[in-house]
Amino acid sequence: MRIKTVQAWWVRIPIEAPRQHRSDFGQVTTFDAAILRIETDDGLVGWGEGKNAAGSAGSYGALVHMLNHEVGPQLIGRDPADIAVIWEMLYNGSRHQMAAAQGHAMPQLARRGLSVAAISAVDIALWDILGKSLGQPVWRLLGGRKADRLPAYASGGWADAAGVGEQLVSYIDKGGFRAVKMRVGAMDGAAHISAARVKAARQALGPAVDLMVDAHGTYTVAEAKRFIHLVADQDLAWFEEPVIADDKPGLAELRAGSPVPIATGESEATRYAFRDLAVMKAADIFQPDPGFCGGITEAMRIGTLASAFNLRFAPHLWAGAPCFFAGLHVCAASPSAFIVEYSLGANPMIHDLVEETVEAKDGMIAIPESPGLGFTVSERFLEAHAQRC
Repeated sequence: MRIKTVQAWWVRIPIEAPRQHRSDFGQVTTFDAAILRIETDDGLVGWGEGKNAAGSAGSYGALVHMLNHEVGPQLIGRDPADIAVIWEMLYNGSRHQMAAAQGHAMPQLARRGLSVAAISAVDIALWDILGKSLGQPVWRLLGGRKADRLPAYASGGWADAAGVGEQLVSYIDKGGFRAVKMRVGAMDGAAHISAARVKAARQALGPAVDLMVDAHGTYTVAEAKRFIHLVADQDLAWFEEPVIADDKPGLAELRAGSPVPIATGESEATRYAFRDLAVMKAADIFQPDPGFCGGITEAMRIGTLASAFNLRFAPHLWAGAPCFFAGLHVCAASPSAFIVEYSLGANPMIHDLVEETVEAKDGMIAIPESPGLGFTVSERFLEAHAQRC
């Protein structure tokens, strides 16, 4: 079995006006991603996803061009089962043969950002192919699953103090969730405004529902400390991305004095960044995004790091179907995973891109049983929203 074709598209799906939300990313009017299709010479097709924007909207022309014109040609004729070998080849670039011979990484200089996002898309697609070729779901190839369903949390929460309680309660009504996440930070302007929204949310939810907050890295360390002080009595399950990923020392300082667990990682790429977070004691919960961190292969390595440092693992899954399903398999196989992110914002990239119904019941998400990642892309929907780059 050999790789025959590699094709990527910038998929841009409009979001209808009533379902749009506004955050620090601005008004979100589309859902964008780089969707990758790899086909083998015996007709198997694997689907992947790469991301260069944490939010649902973004510009994907450069990433898609890289996949089609730089990465794709290197894959033609390769054995798709050589997943880790291909990962290292793409990461190390022109020195990959020397790196393999010497037994340590010699990565290309521009290895983060678009390069690792491209590797992520390829890696996810190759795992999909491997599972289909063996007639097994990916979680079985990763070592098995710990449960056939996993707890999920409803991710959203942009409304103001007057409406956020009702918004989050509506999430619980939709999927029986026992945990919800809301956005805070620069979108509110001042920490006390975010704190007021958190207090309104807690009052509406009551004490039995876990409440998480996500600042998208928009606070300074000082602002994050002030926010934590203002919500110290609200029993938050975690505080996500309080400061930018570039400020790991600041994050470590914040965690050292915080009564609220610190979660981070959706802006981090590769195990090396998460190693630094662990060694610096900068986080309690790792949140790699499979479409950005390096795919399923690297997400599993990051999960192992979390386990080794007695930390927890909850991947960032505000994404399209390939990334979301990849995250389900990783969570099912990782001993340190404990909860799955489930988008309650408008997400046609999950619900409309695939033929299967993706839903939460009683606050749980079922782990796919089908070979590969376990979804079927709607080719008609893809064609209607795909742009070639």
